[in-house]
Amino acid sequence: MSDSNEFRFLKACRGEPVDKTPVWFMRQAGRYMKVYRDLKEKYTFLEMCKTPELACEVTMQPLGVLDIDAAIIFADILLPLEPMGTGLEFTAGDGPVIPRPVRDKQAVENLLPVNAEEQLGFVGDAIKLVRKEIDGKIPLIGFAGAPFTLCSYMIEGGKSRDFTTTKLMMYESTDVWNLLMDKVCTMLVDYLKMQVNAGAQALQIFDSWVGCLSPHDYQQYILPHLKRVFDSLKDFKVPIINFSTGTSTMLDLVKQAGGDVVSFDWRIEIDEARKILGANQPVQGNLDPVTLFAPLPIIRERVHDILRRAGPNGYIFNLGHGILQHTPVDHVKAVAEMVHEFKYE
Repeated sequence: MSDSNEFRFLKACRGEPVDKTPVWFMRQAGRYMKVYRDLKEKYTFLEMCKTPELACEVTMQPLGVLDIDAAIIFADILLPLEPMGTGLEFTAGDGPVIPRPVRDKQAVENLLPVNAEEQLGFVGDAIKLVRKEIDGKIPLIGFAGAPFTLCSYMIEGGKSRDFTTTKLMMYESTDVWNLLMDKVCTMLVDYLKMQVNAGAQALQIFDSWVGCLSPHDYQQYILPHLKRVFDSLKDFKVPIINFSTGTSTMLDLVKQAGGDVVSFDWRIEIDEARKILGANQPVQGNLDPVTLFAPLPIIRERVHDILRRAGPNGYIFNLGHGILQHTPVDHVKAVAEMVHEFKYE
């Protein structure tokens, strides 16, 4: 396919009819693949993210193995925090660490403005390299973390179970919270526009931790800021996927925030989600990543059930979150084949 308008992934994002249901996987490039682990022995994670040639290589790794309908650039949602001044480290076993957490007004005021072209240009350069490699075959997705998810890392100093410090800032220092969200949203719009200018043909915004909030808190503290990001990108004419986990009780609010496609996890059946979102709302999801460890007959049963519930139009098959470490590559490959072979009655 030479014309990007013909890509079934992009057509599904727009709710247009497709010849087959498109499929791609979050974290389809990564540590479940031996080629990635071999590369990881030579370079650190941040080195791979910041070296365009290596990021391109990792992005391309699954494309020769999996029959998928989109590539997603290899990067990390936390990369923009480093130029903002918080620092960023990845420790073995513990995941990301933010050495200088942002927990008061002074710390928020000290955050630096980010010029995405200059300070995160390595992501744009990687996008350009990948586009040269895959152009005419499948489209390329760029991405970023959503405002809440990024702010929670900045405030907590890393991952959190209960997000106590984050929620207390929202409740007790709402002006500080809004200032922080404002700075992060300004950075995100610039960063995502840079990715589109570099050649990203779609975008996904990851709100991995926003499900820790109540619908009331989402509506009051998150929705206005997230909507600003989506609204600021409308002129770019690329489809944007609004991805979140743990939000099955507030999908109506997630839709209000924006995005051409709403992507959600396995905690709600996809047909029930479509009743909430509306029949014409393109959706993406929602297989539990753990299912990929199951015997193939069980996987096929789950995949077919999701496909039947989703229907043939305005739907992109994916997981409810990223591929887990140690997932059998053959099972991921089989799922892509199951999706493409499925016939709607």
